Amino acid sequence: MSSKKLEFGKIRFRALEPDDIDLLYEWENDAKIWEVSNTFEPFSKYILAKYIKESQRDIYEAKEVRMIIETLEGTAVGAIDLFDFDPFHLRAGVGILIHDEKDRKLGYATDALQLLCTYATNYLRLHQLYANITEDNLPSIQLFTSNGFELCGTKKDWRNTLNGWNAELMFQKIL
Repeated sequence: MSSKKLEFGKIRFRALEPDDIDLLYEWENDAKIWEVSNTFEPFSKYILAKYIKESQRDIYEAKEVRMIIETLEGTAVGAIDLFDFDPFHLRAGVGILIHDEKDRKLGYATDALQLLCTYATNYLRLHQLYANITEDNLPSIQLFTSNGFELCGTKKDWRNTLNGWNAELMFQKIL
């Protein structure tokens, strides 16, 4: 990790900016990823602008942080979230999105997850991270397990999907 920026490998993290409104509007309103993100309806630009404005709050106040994943050349390829932040138990959930198919399988998600673990350890002093992944999301399962997350539980018939009920798997990593 660079000493000056949150960067590792092929990517870096940056804060949400007001100029990201169109990018978030495109990503959050892509119905193809709603099932993964547990989204049920479109977001307006008004709501997203409020979200971007609120994202400037401290993680201890907001209990979450979202950062844009961008290439070292400055192209936004996705977002990574810490959510359900618990400062007493020193843990948080992880969400990650590499939006465009053409940007997947290029190592961006792996670099982002490794950087997030370093950030969570060195800056937030977290003890553990967790991720909830549906049993049929094999690329995400591979991503998290190859980065040291271990399966620690199964919630049977947890998600009602277009293809029927799916189990949700919980993975955790002790940092």
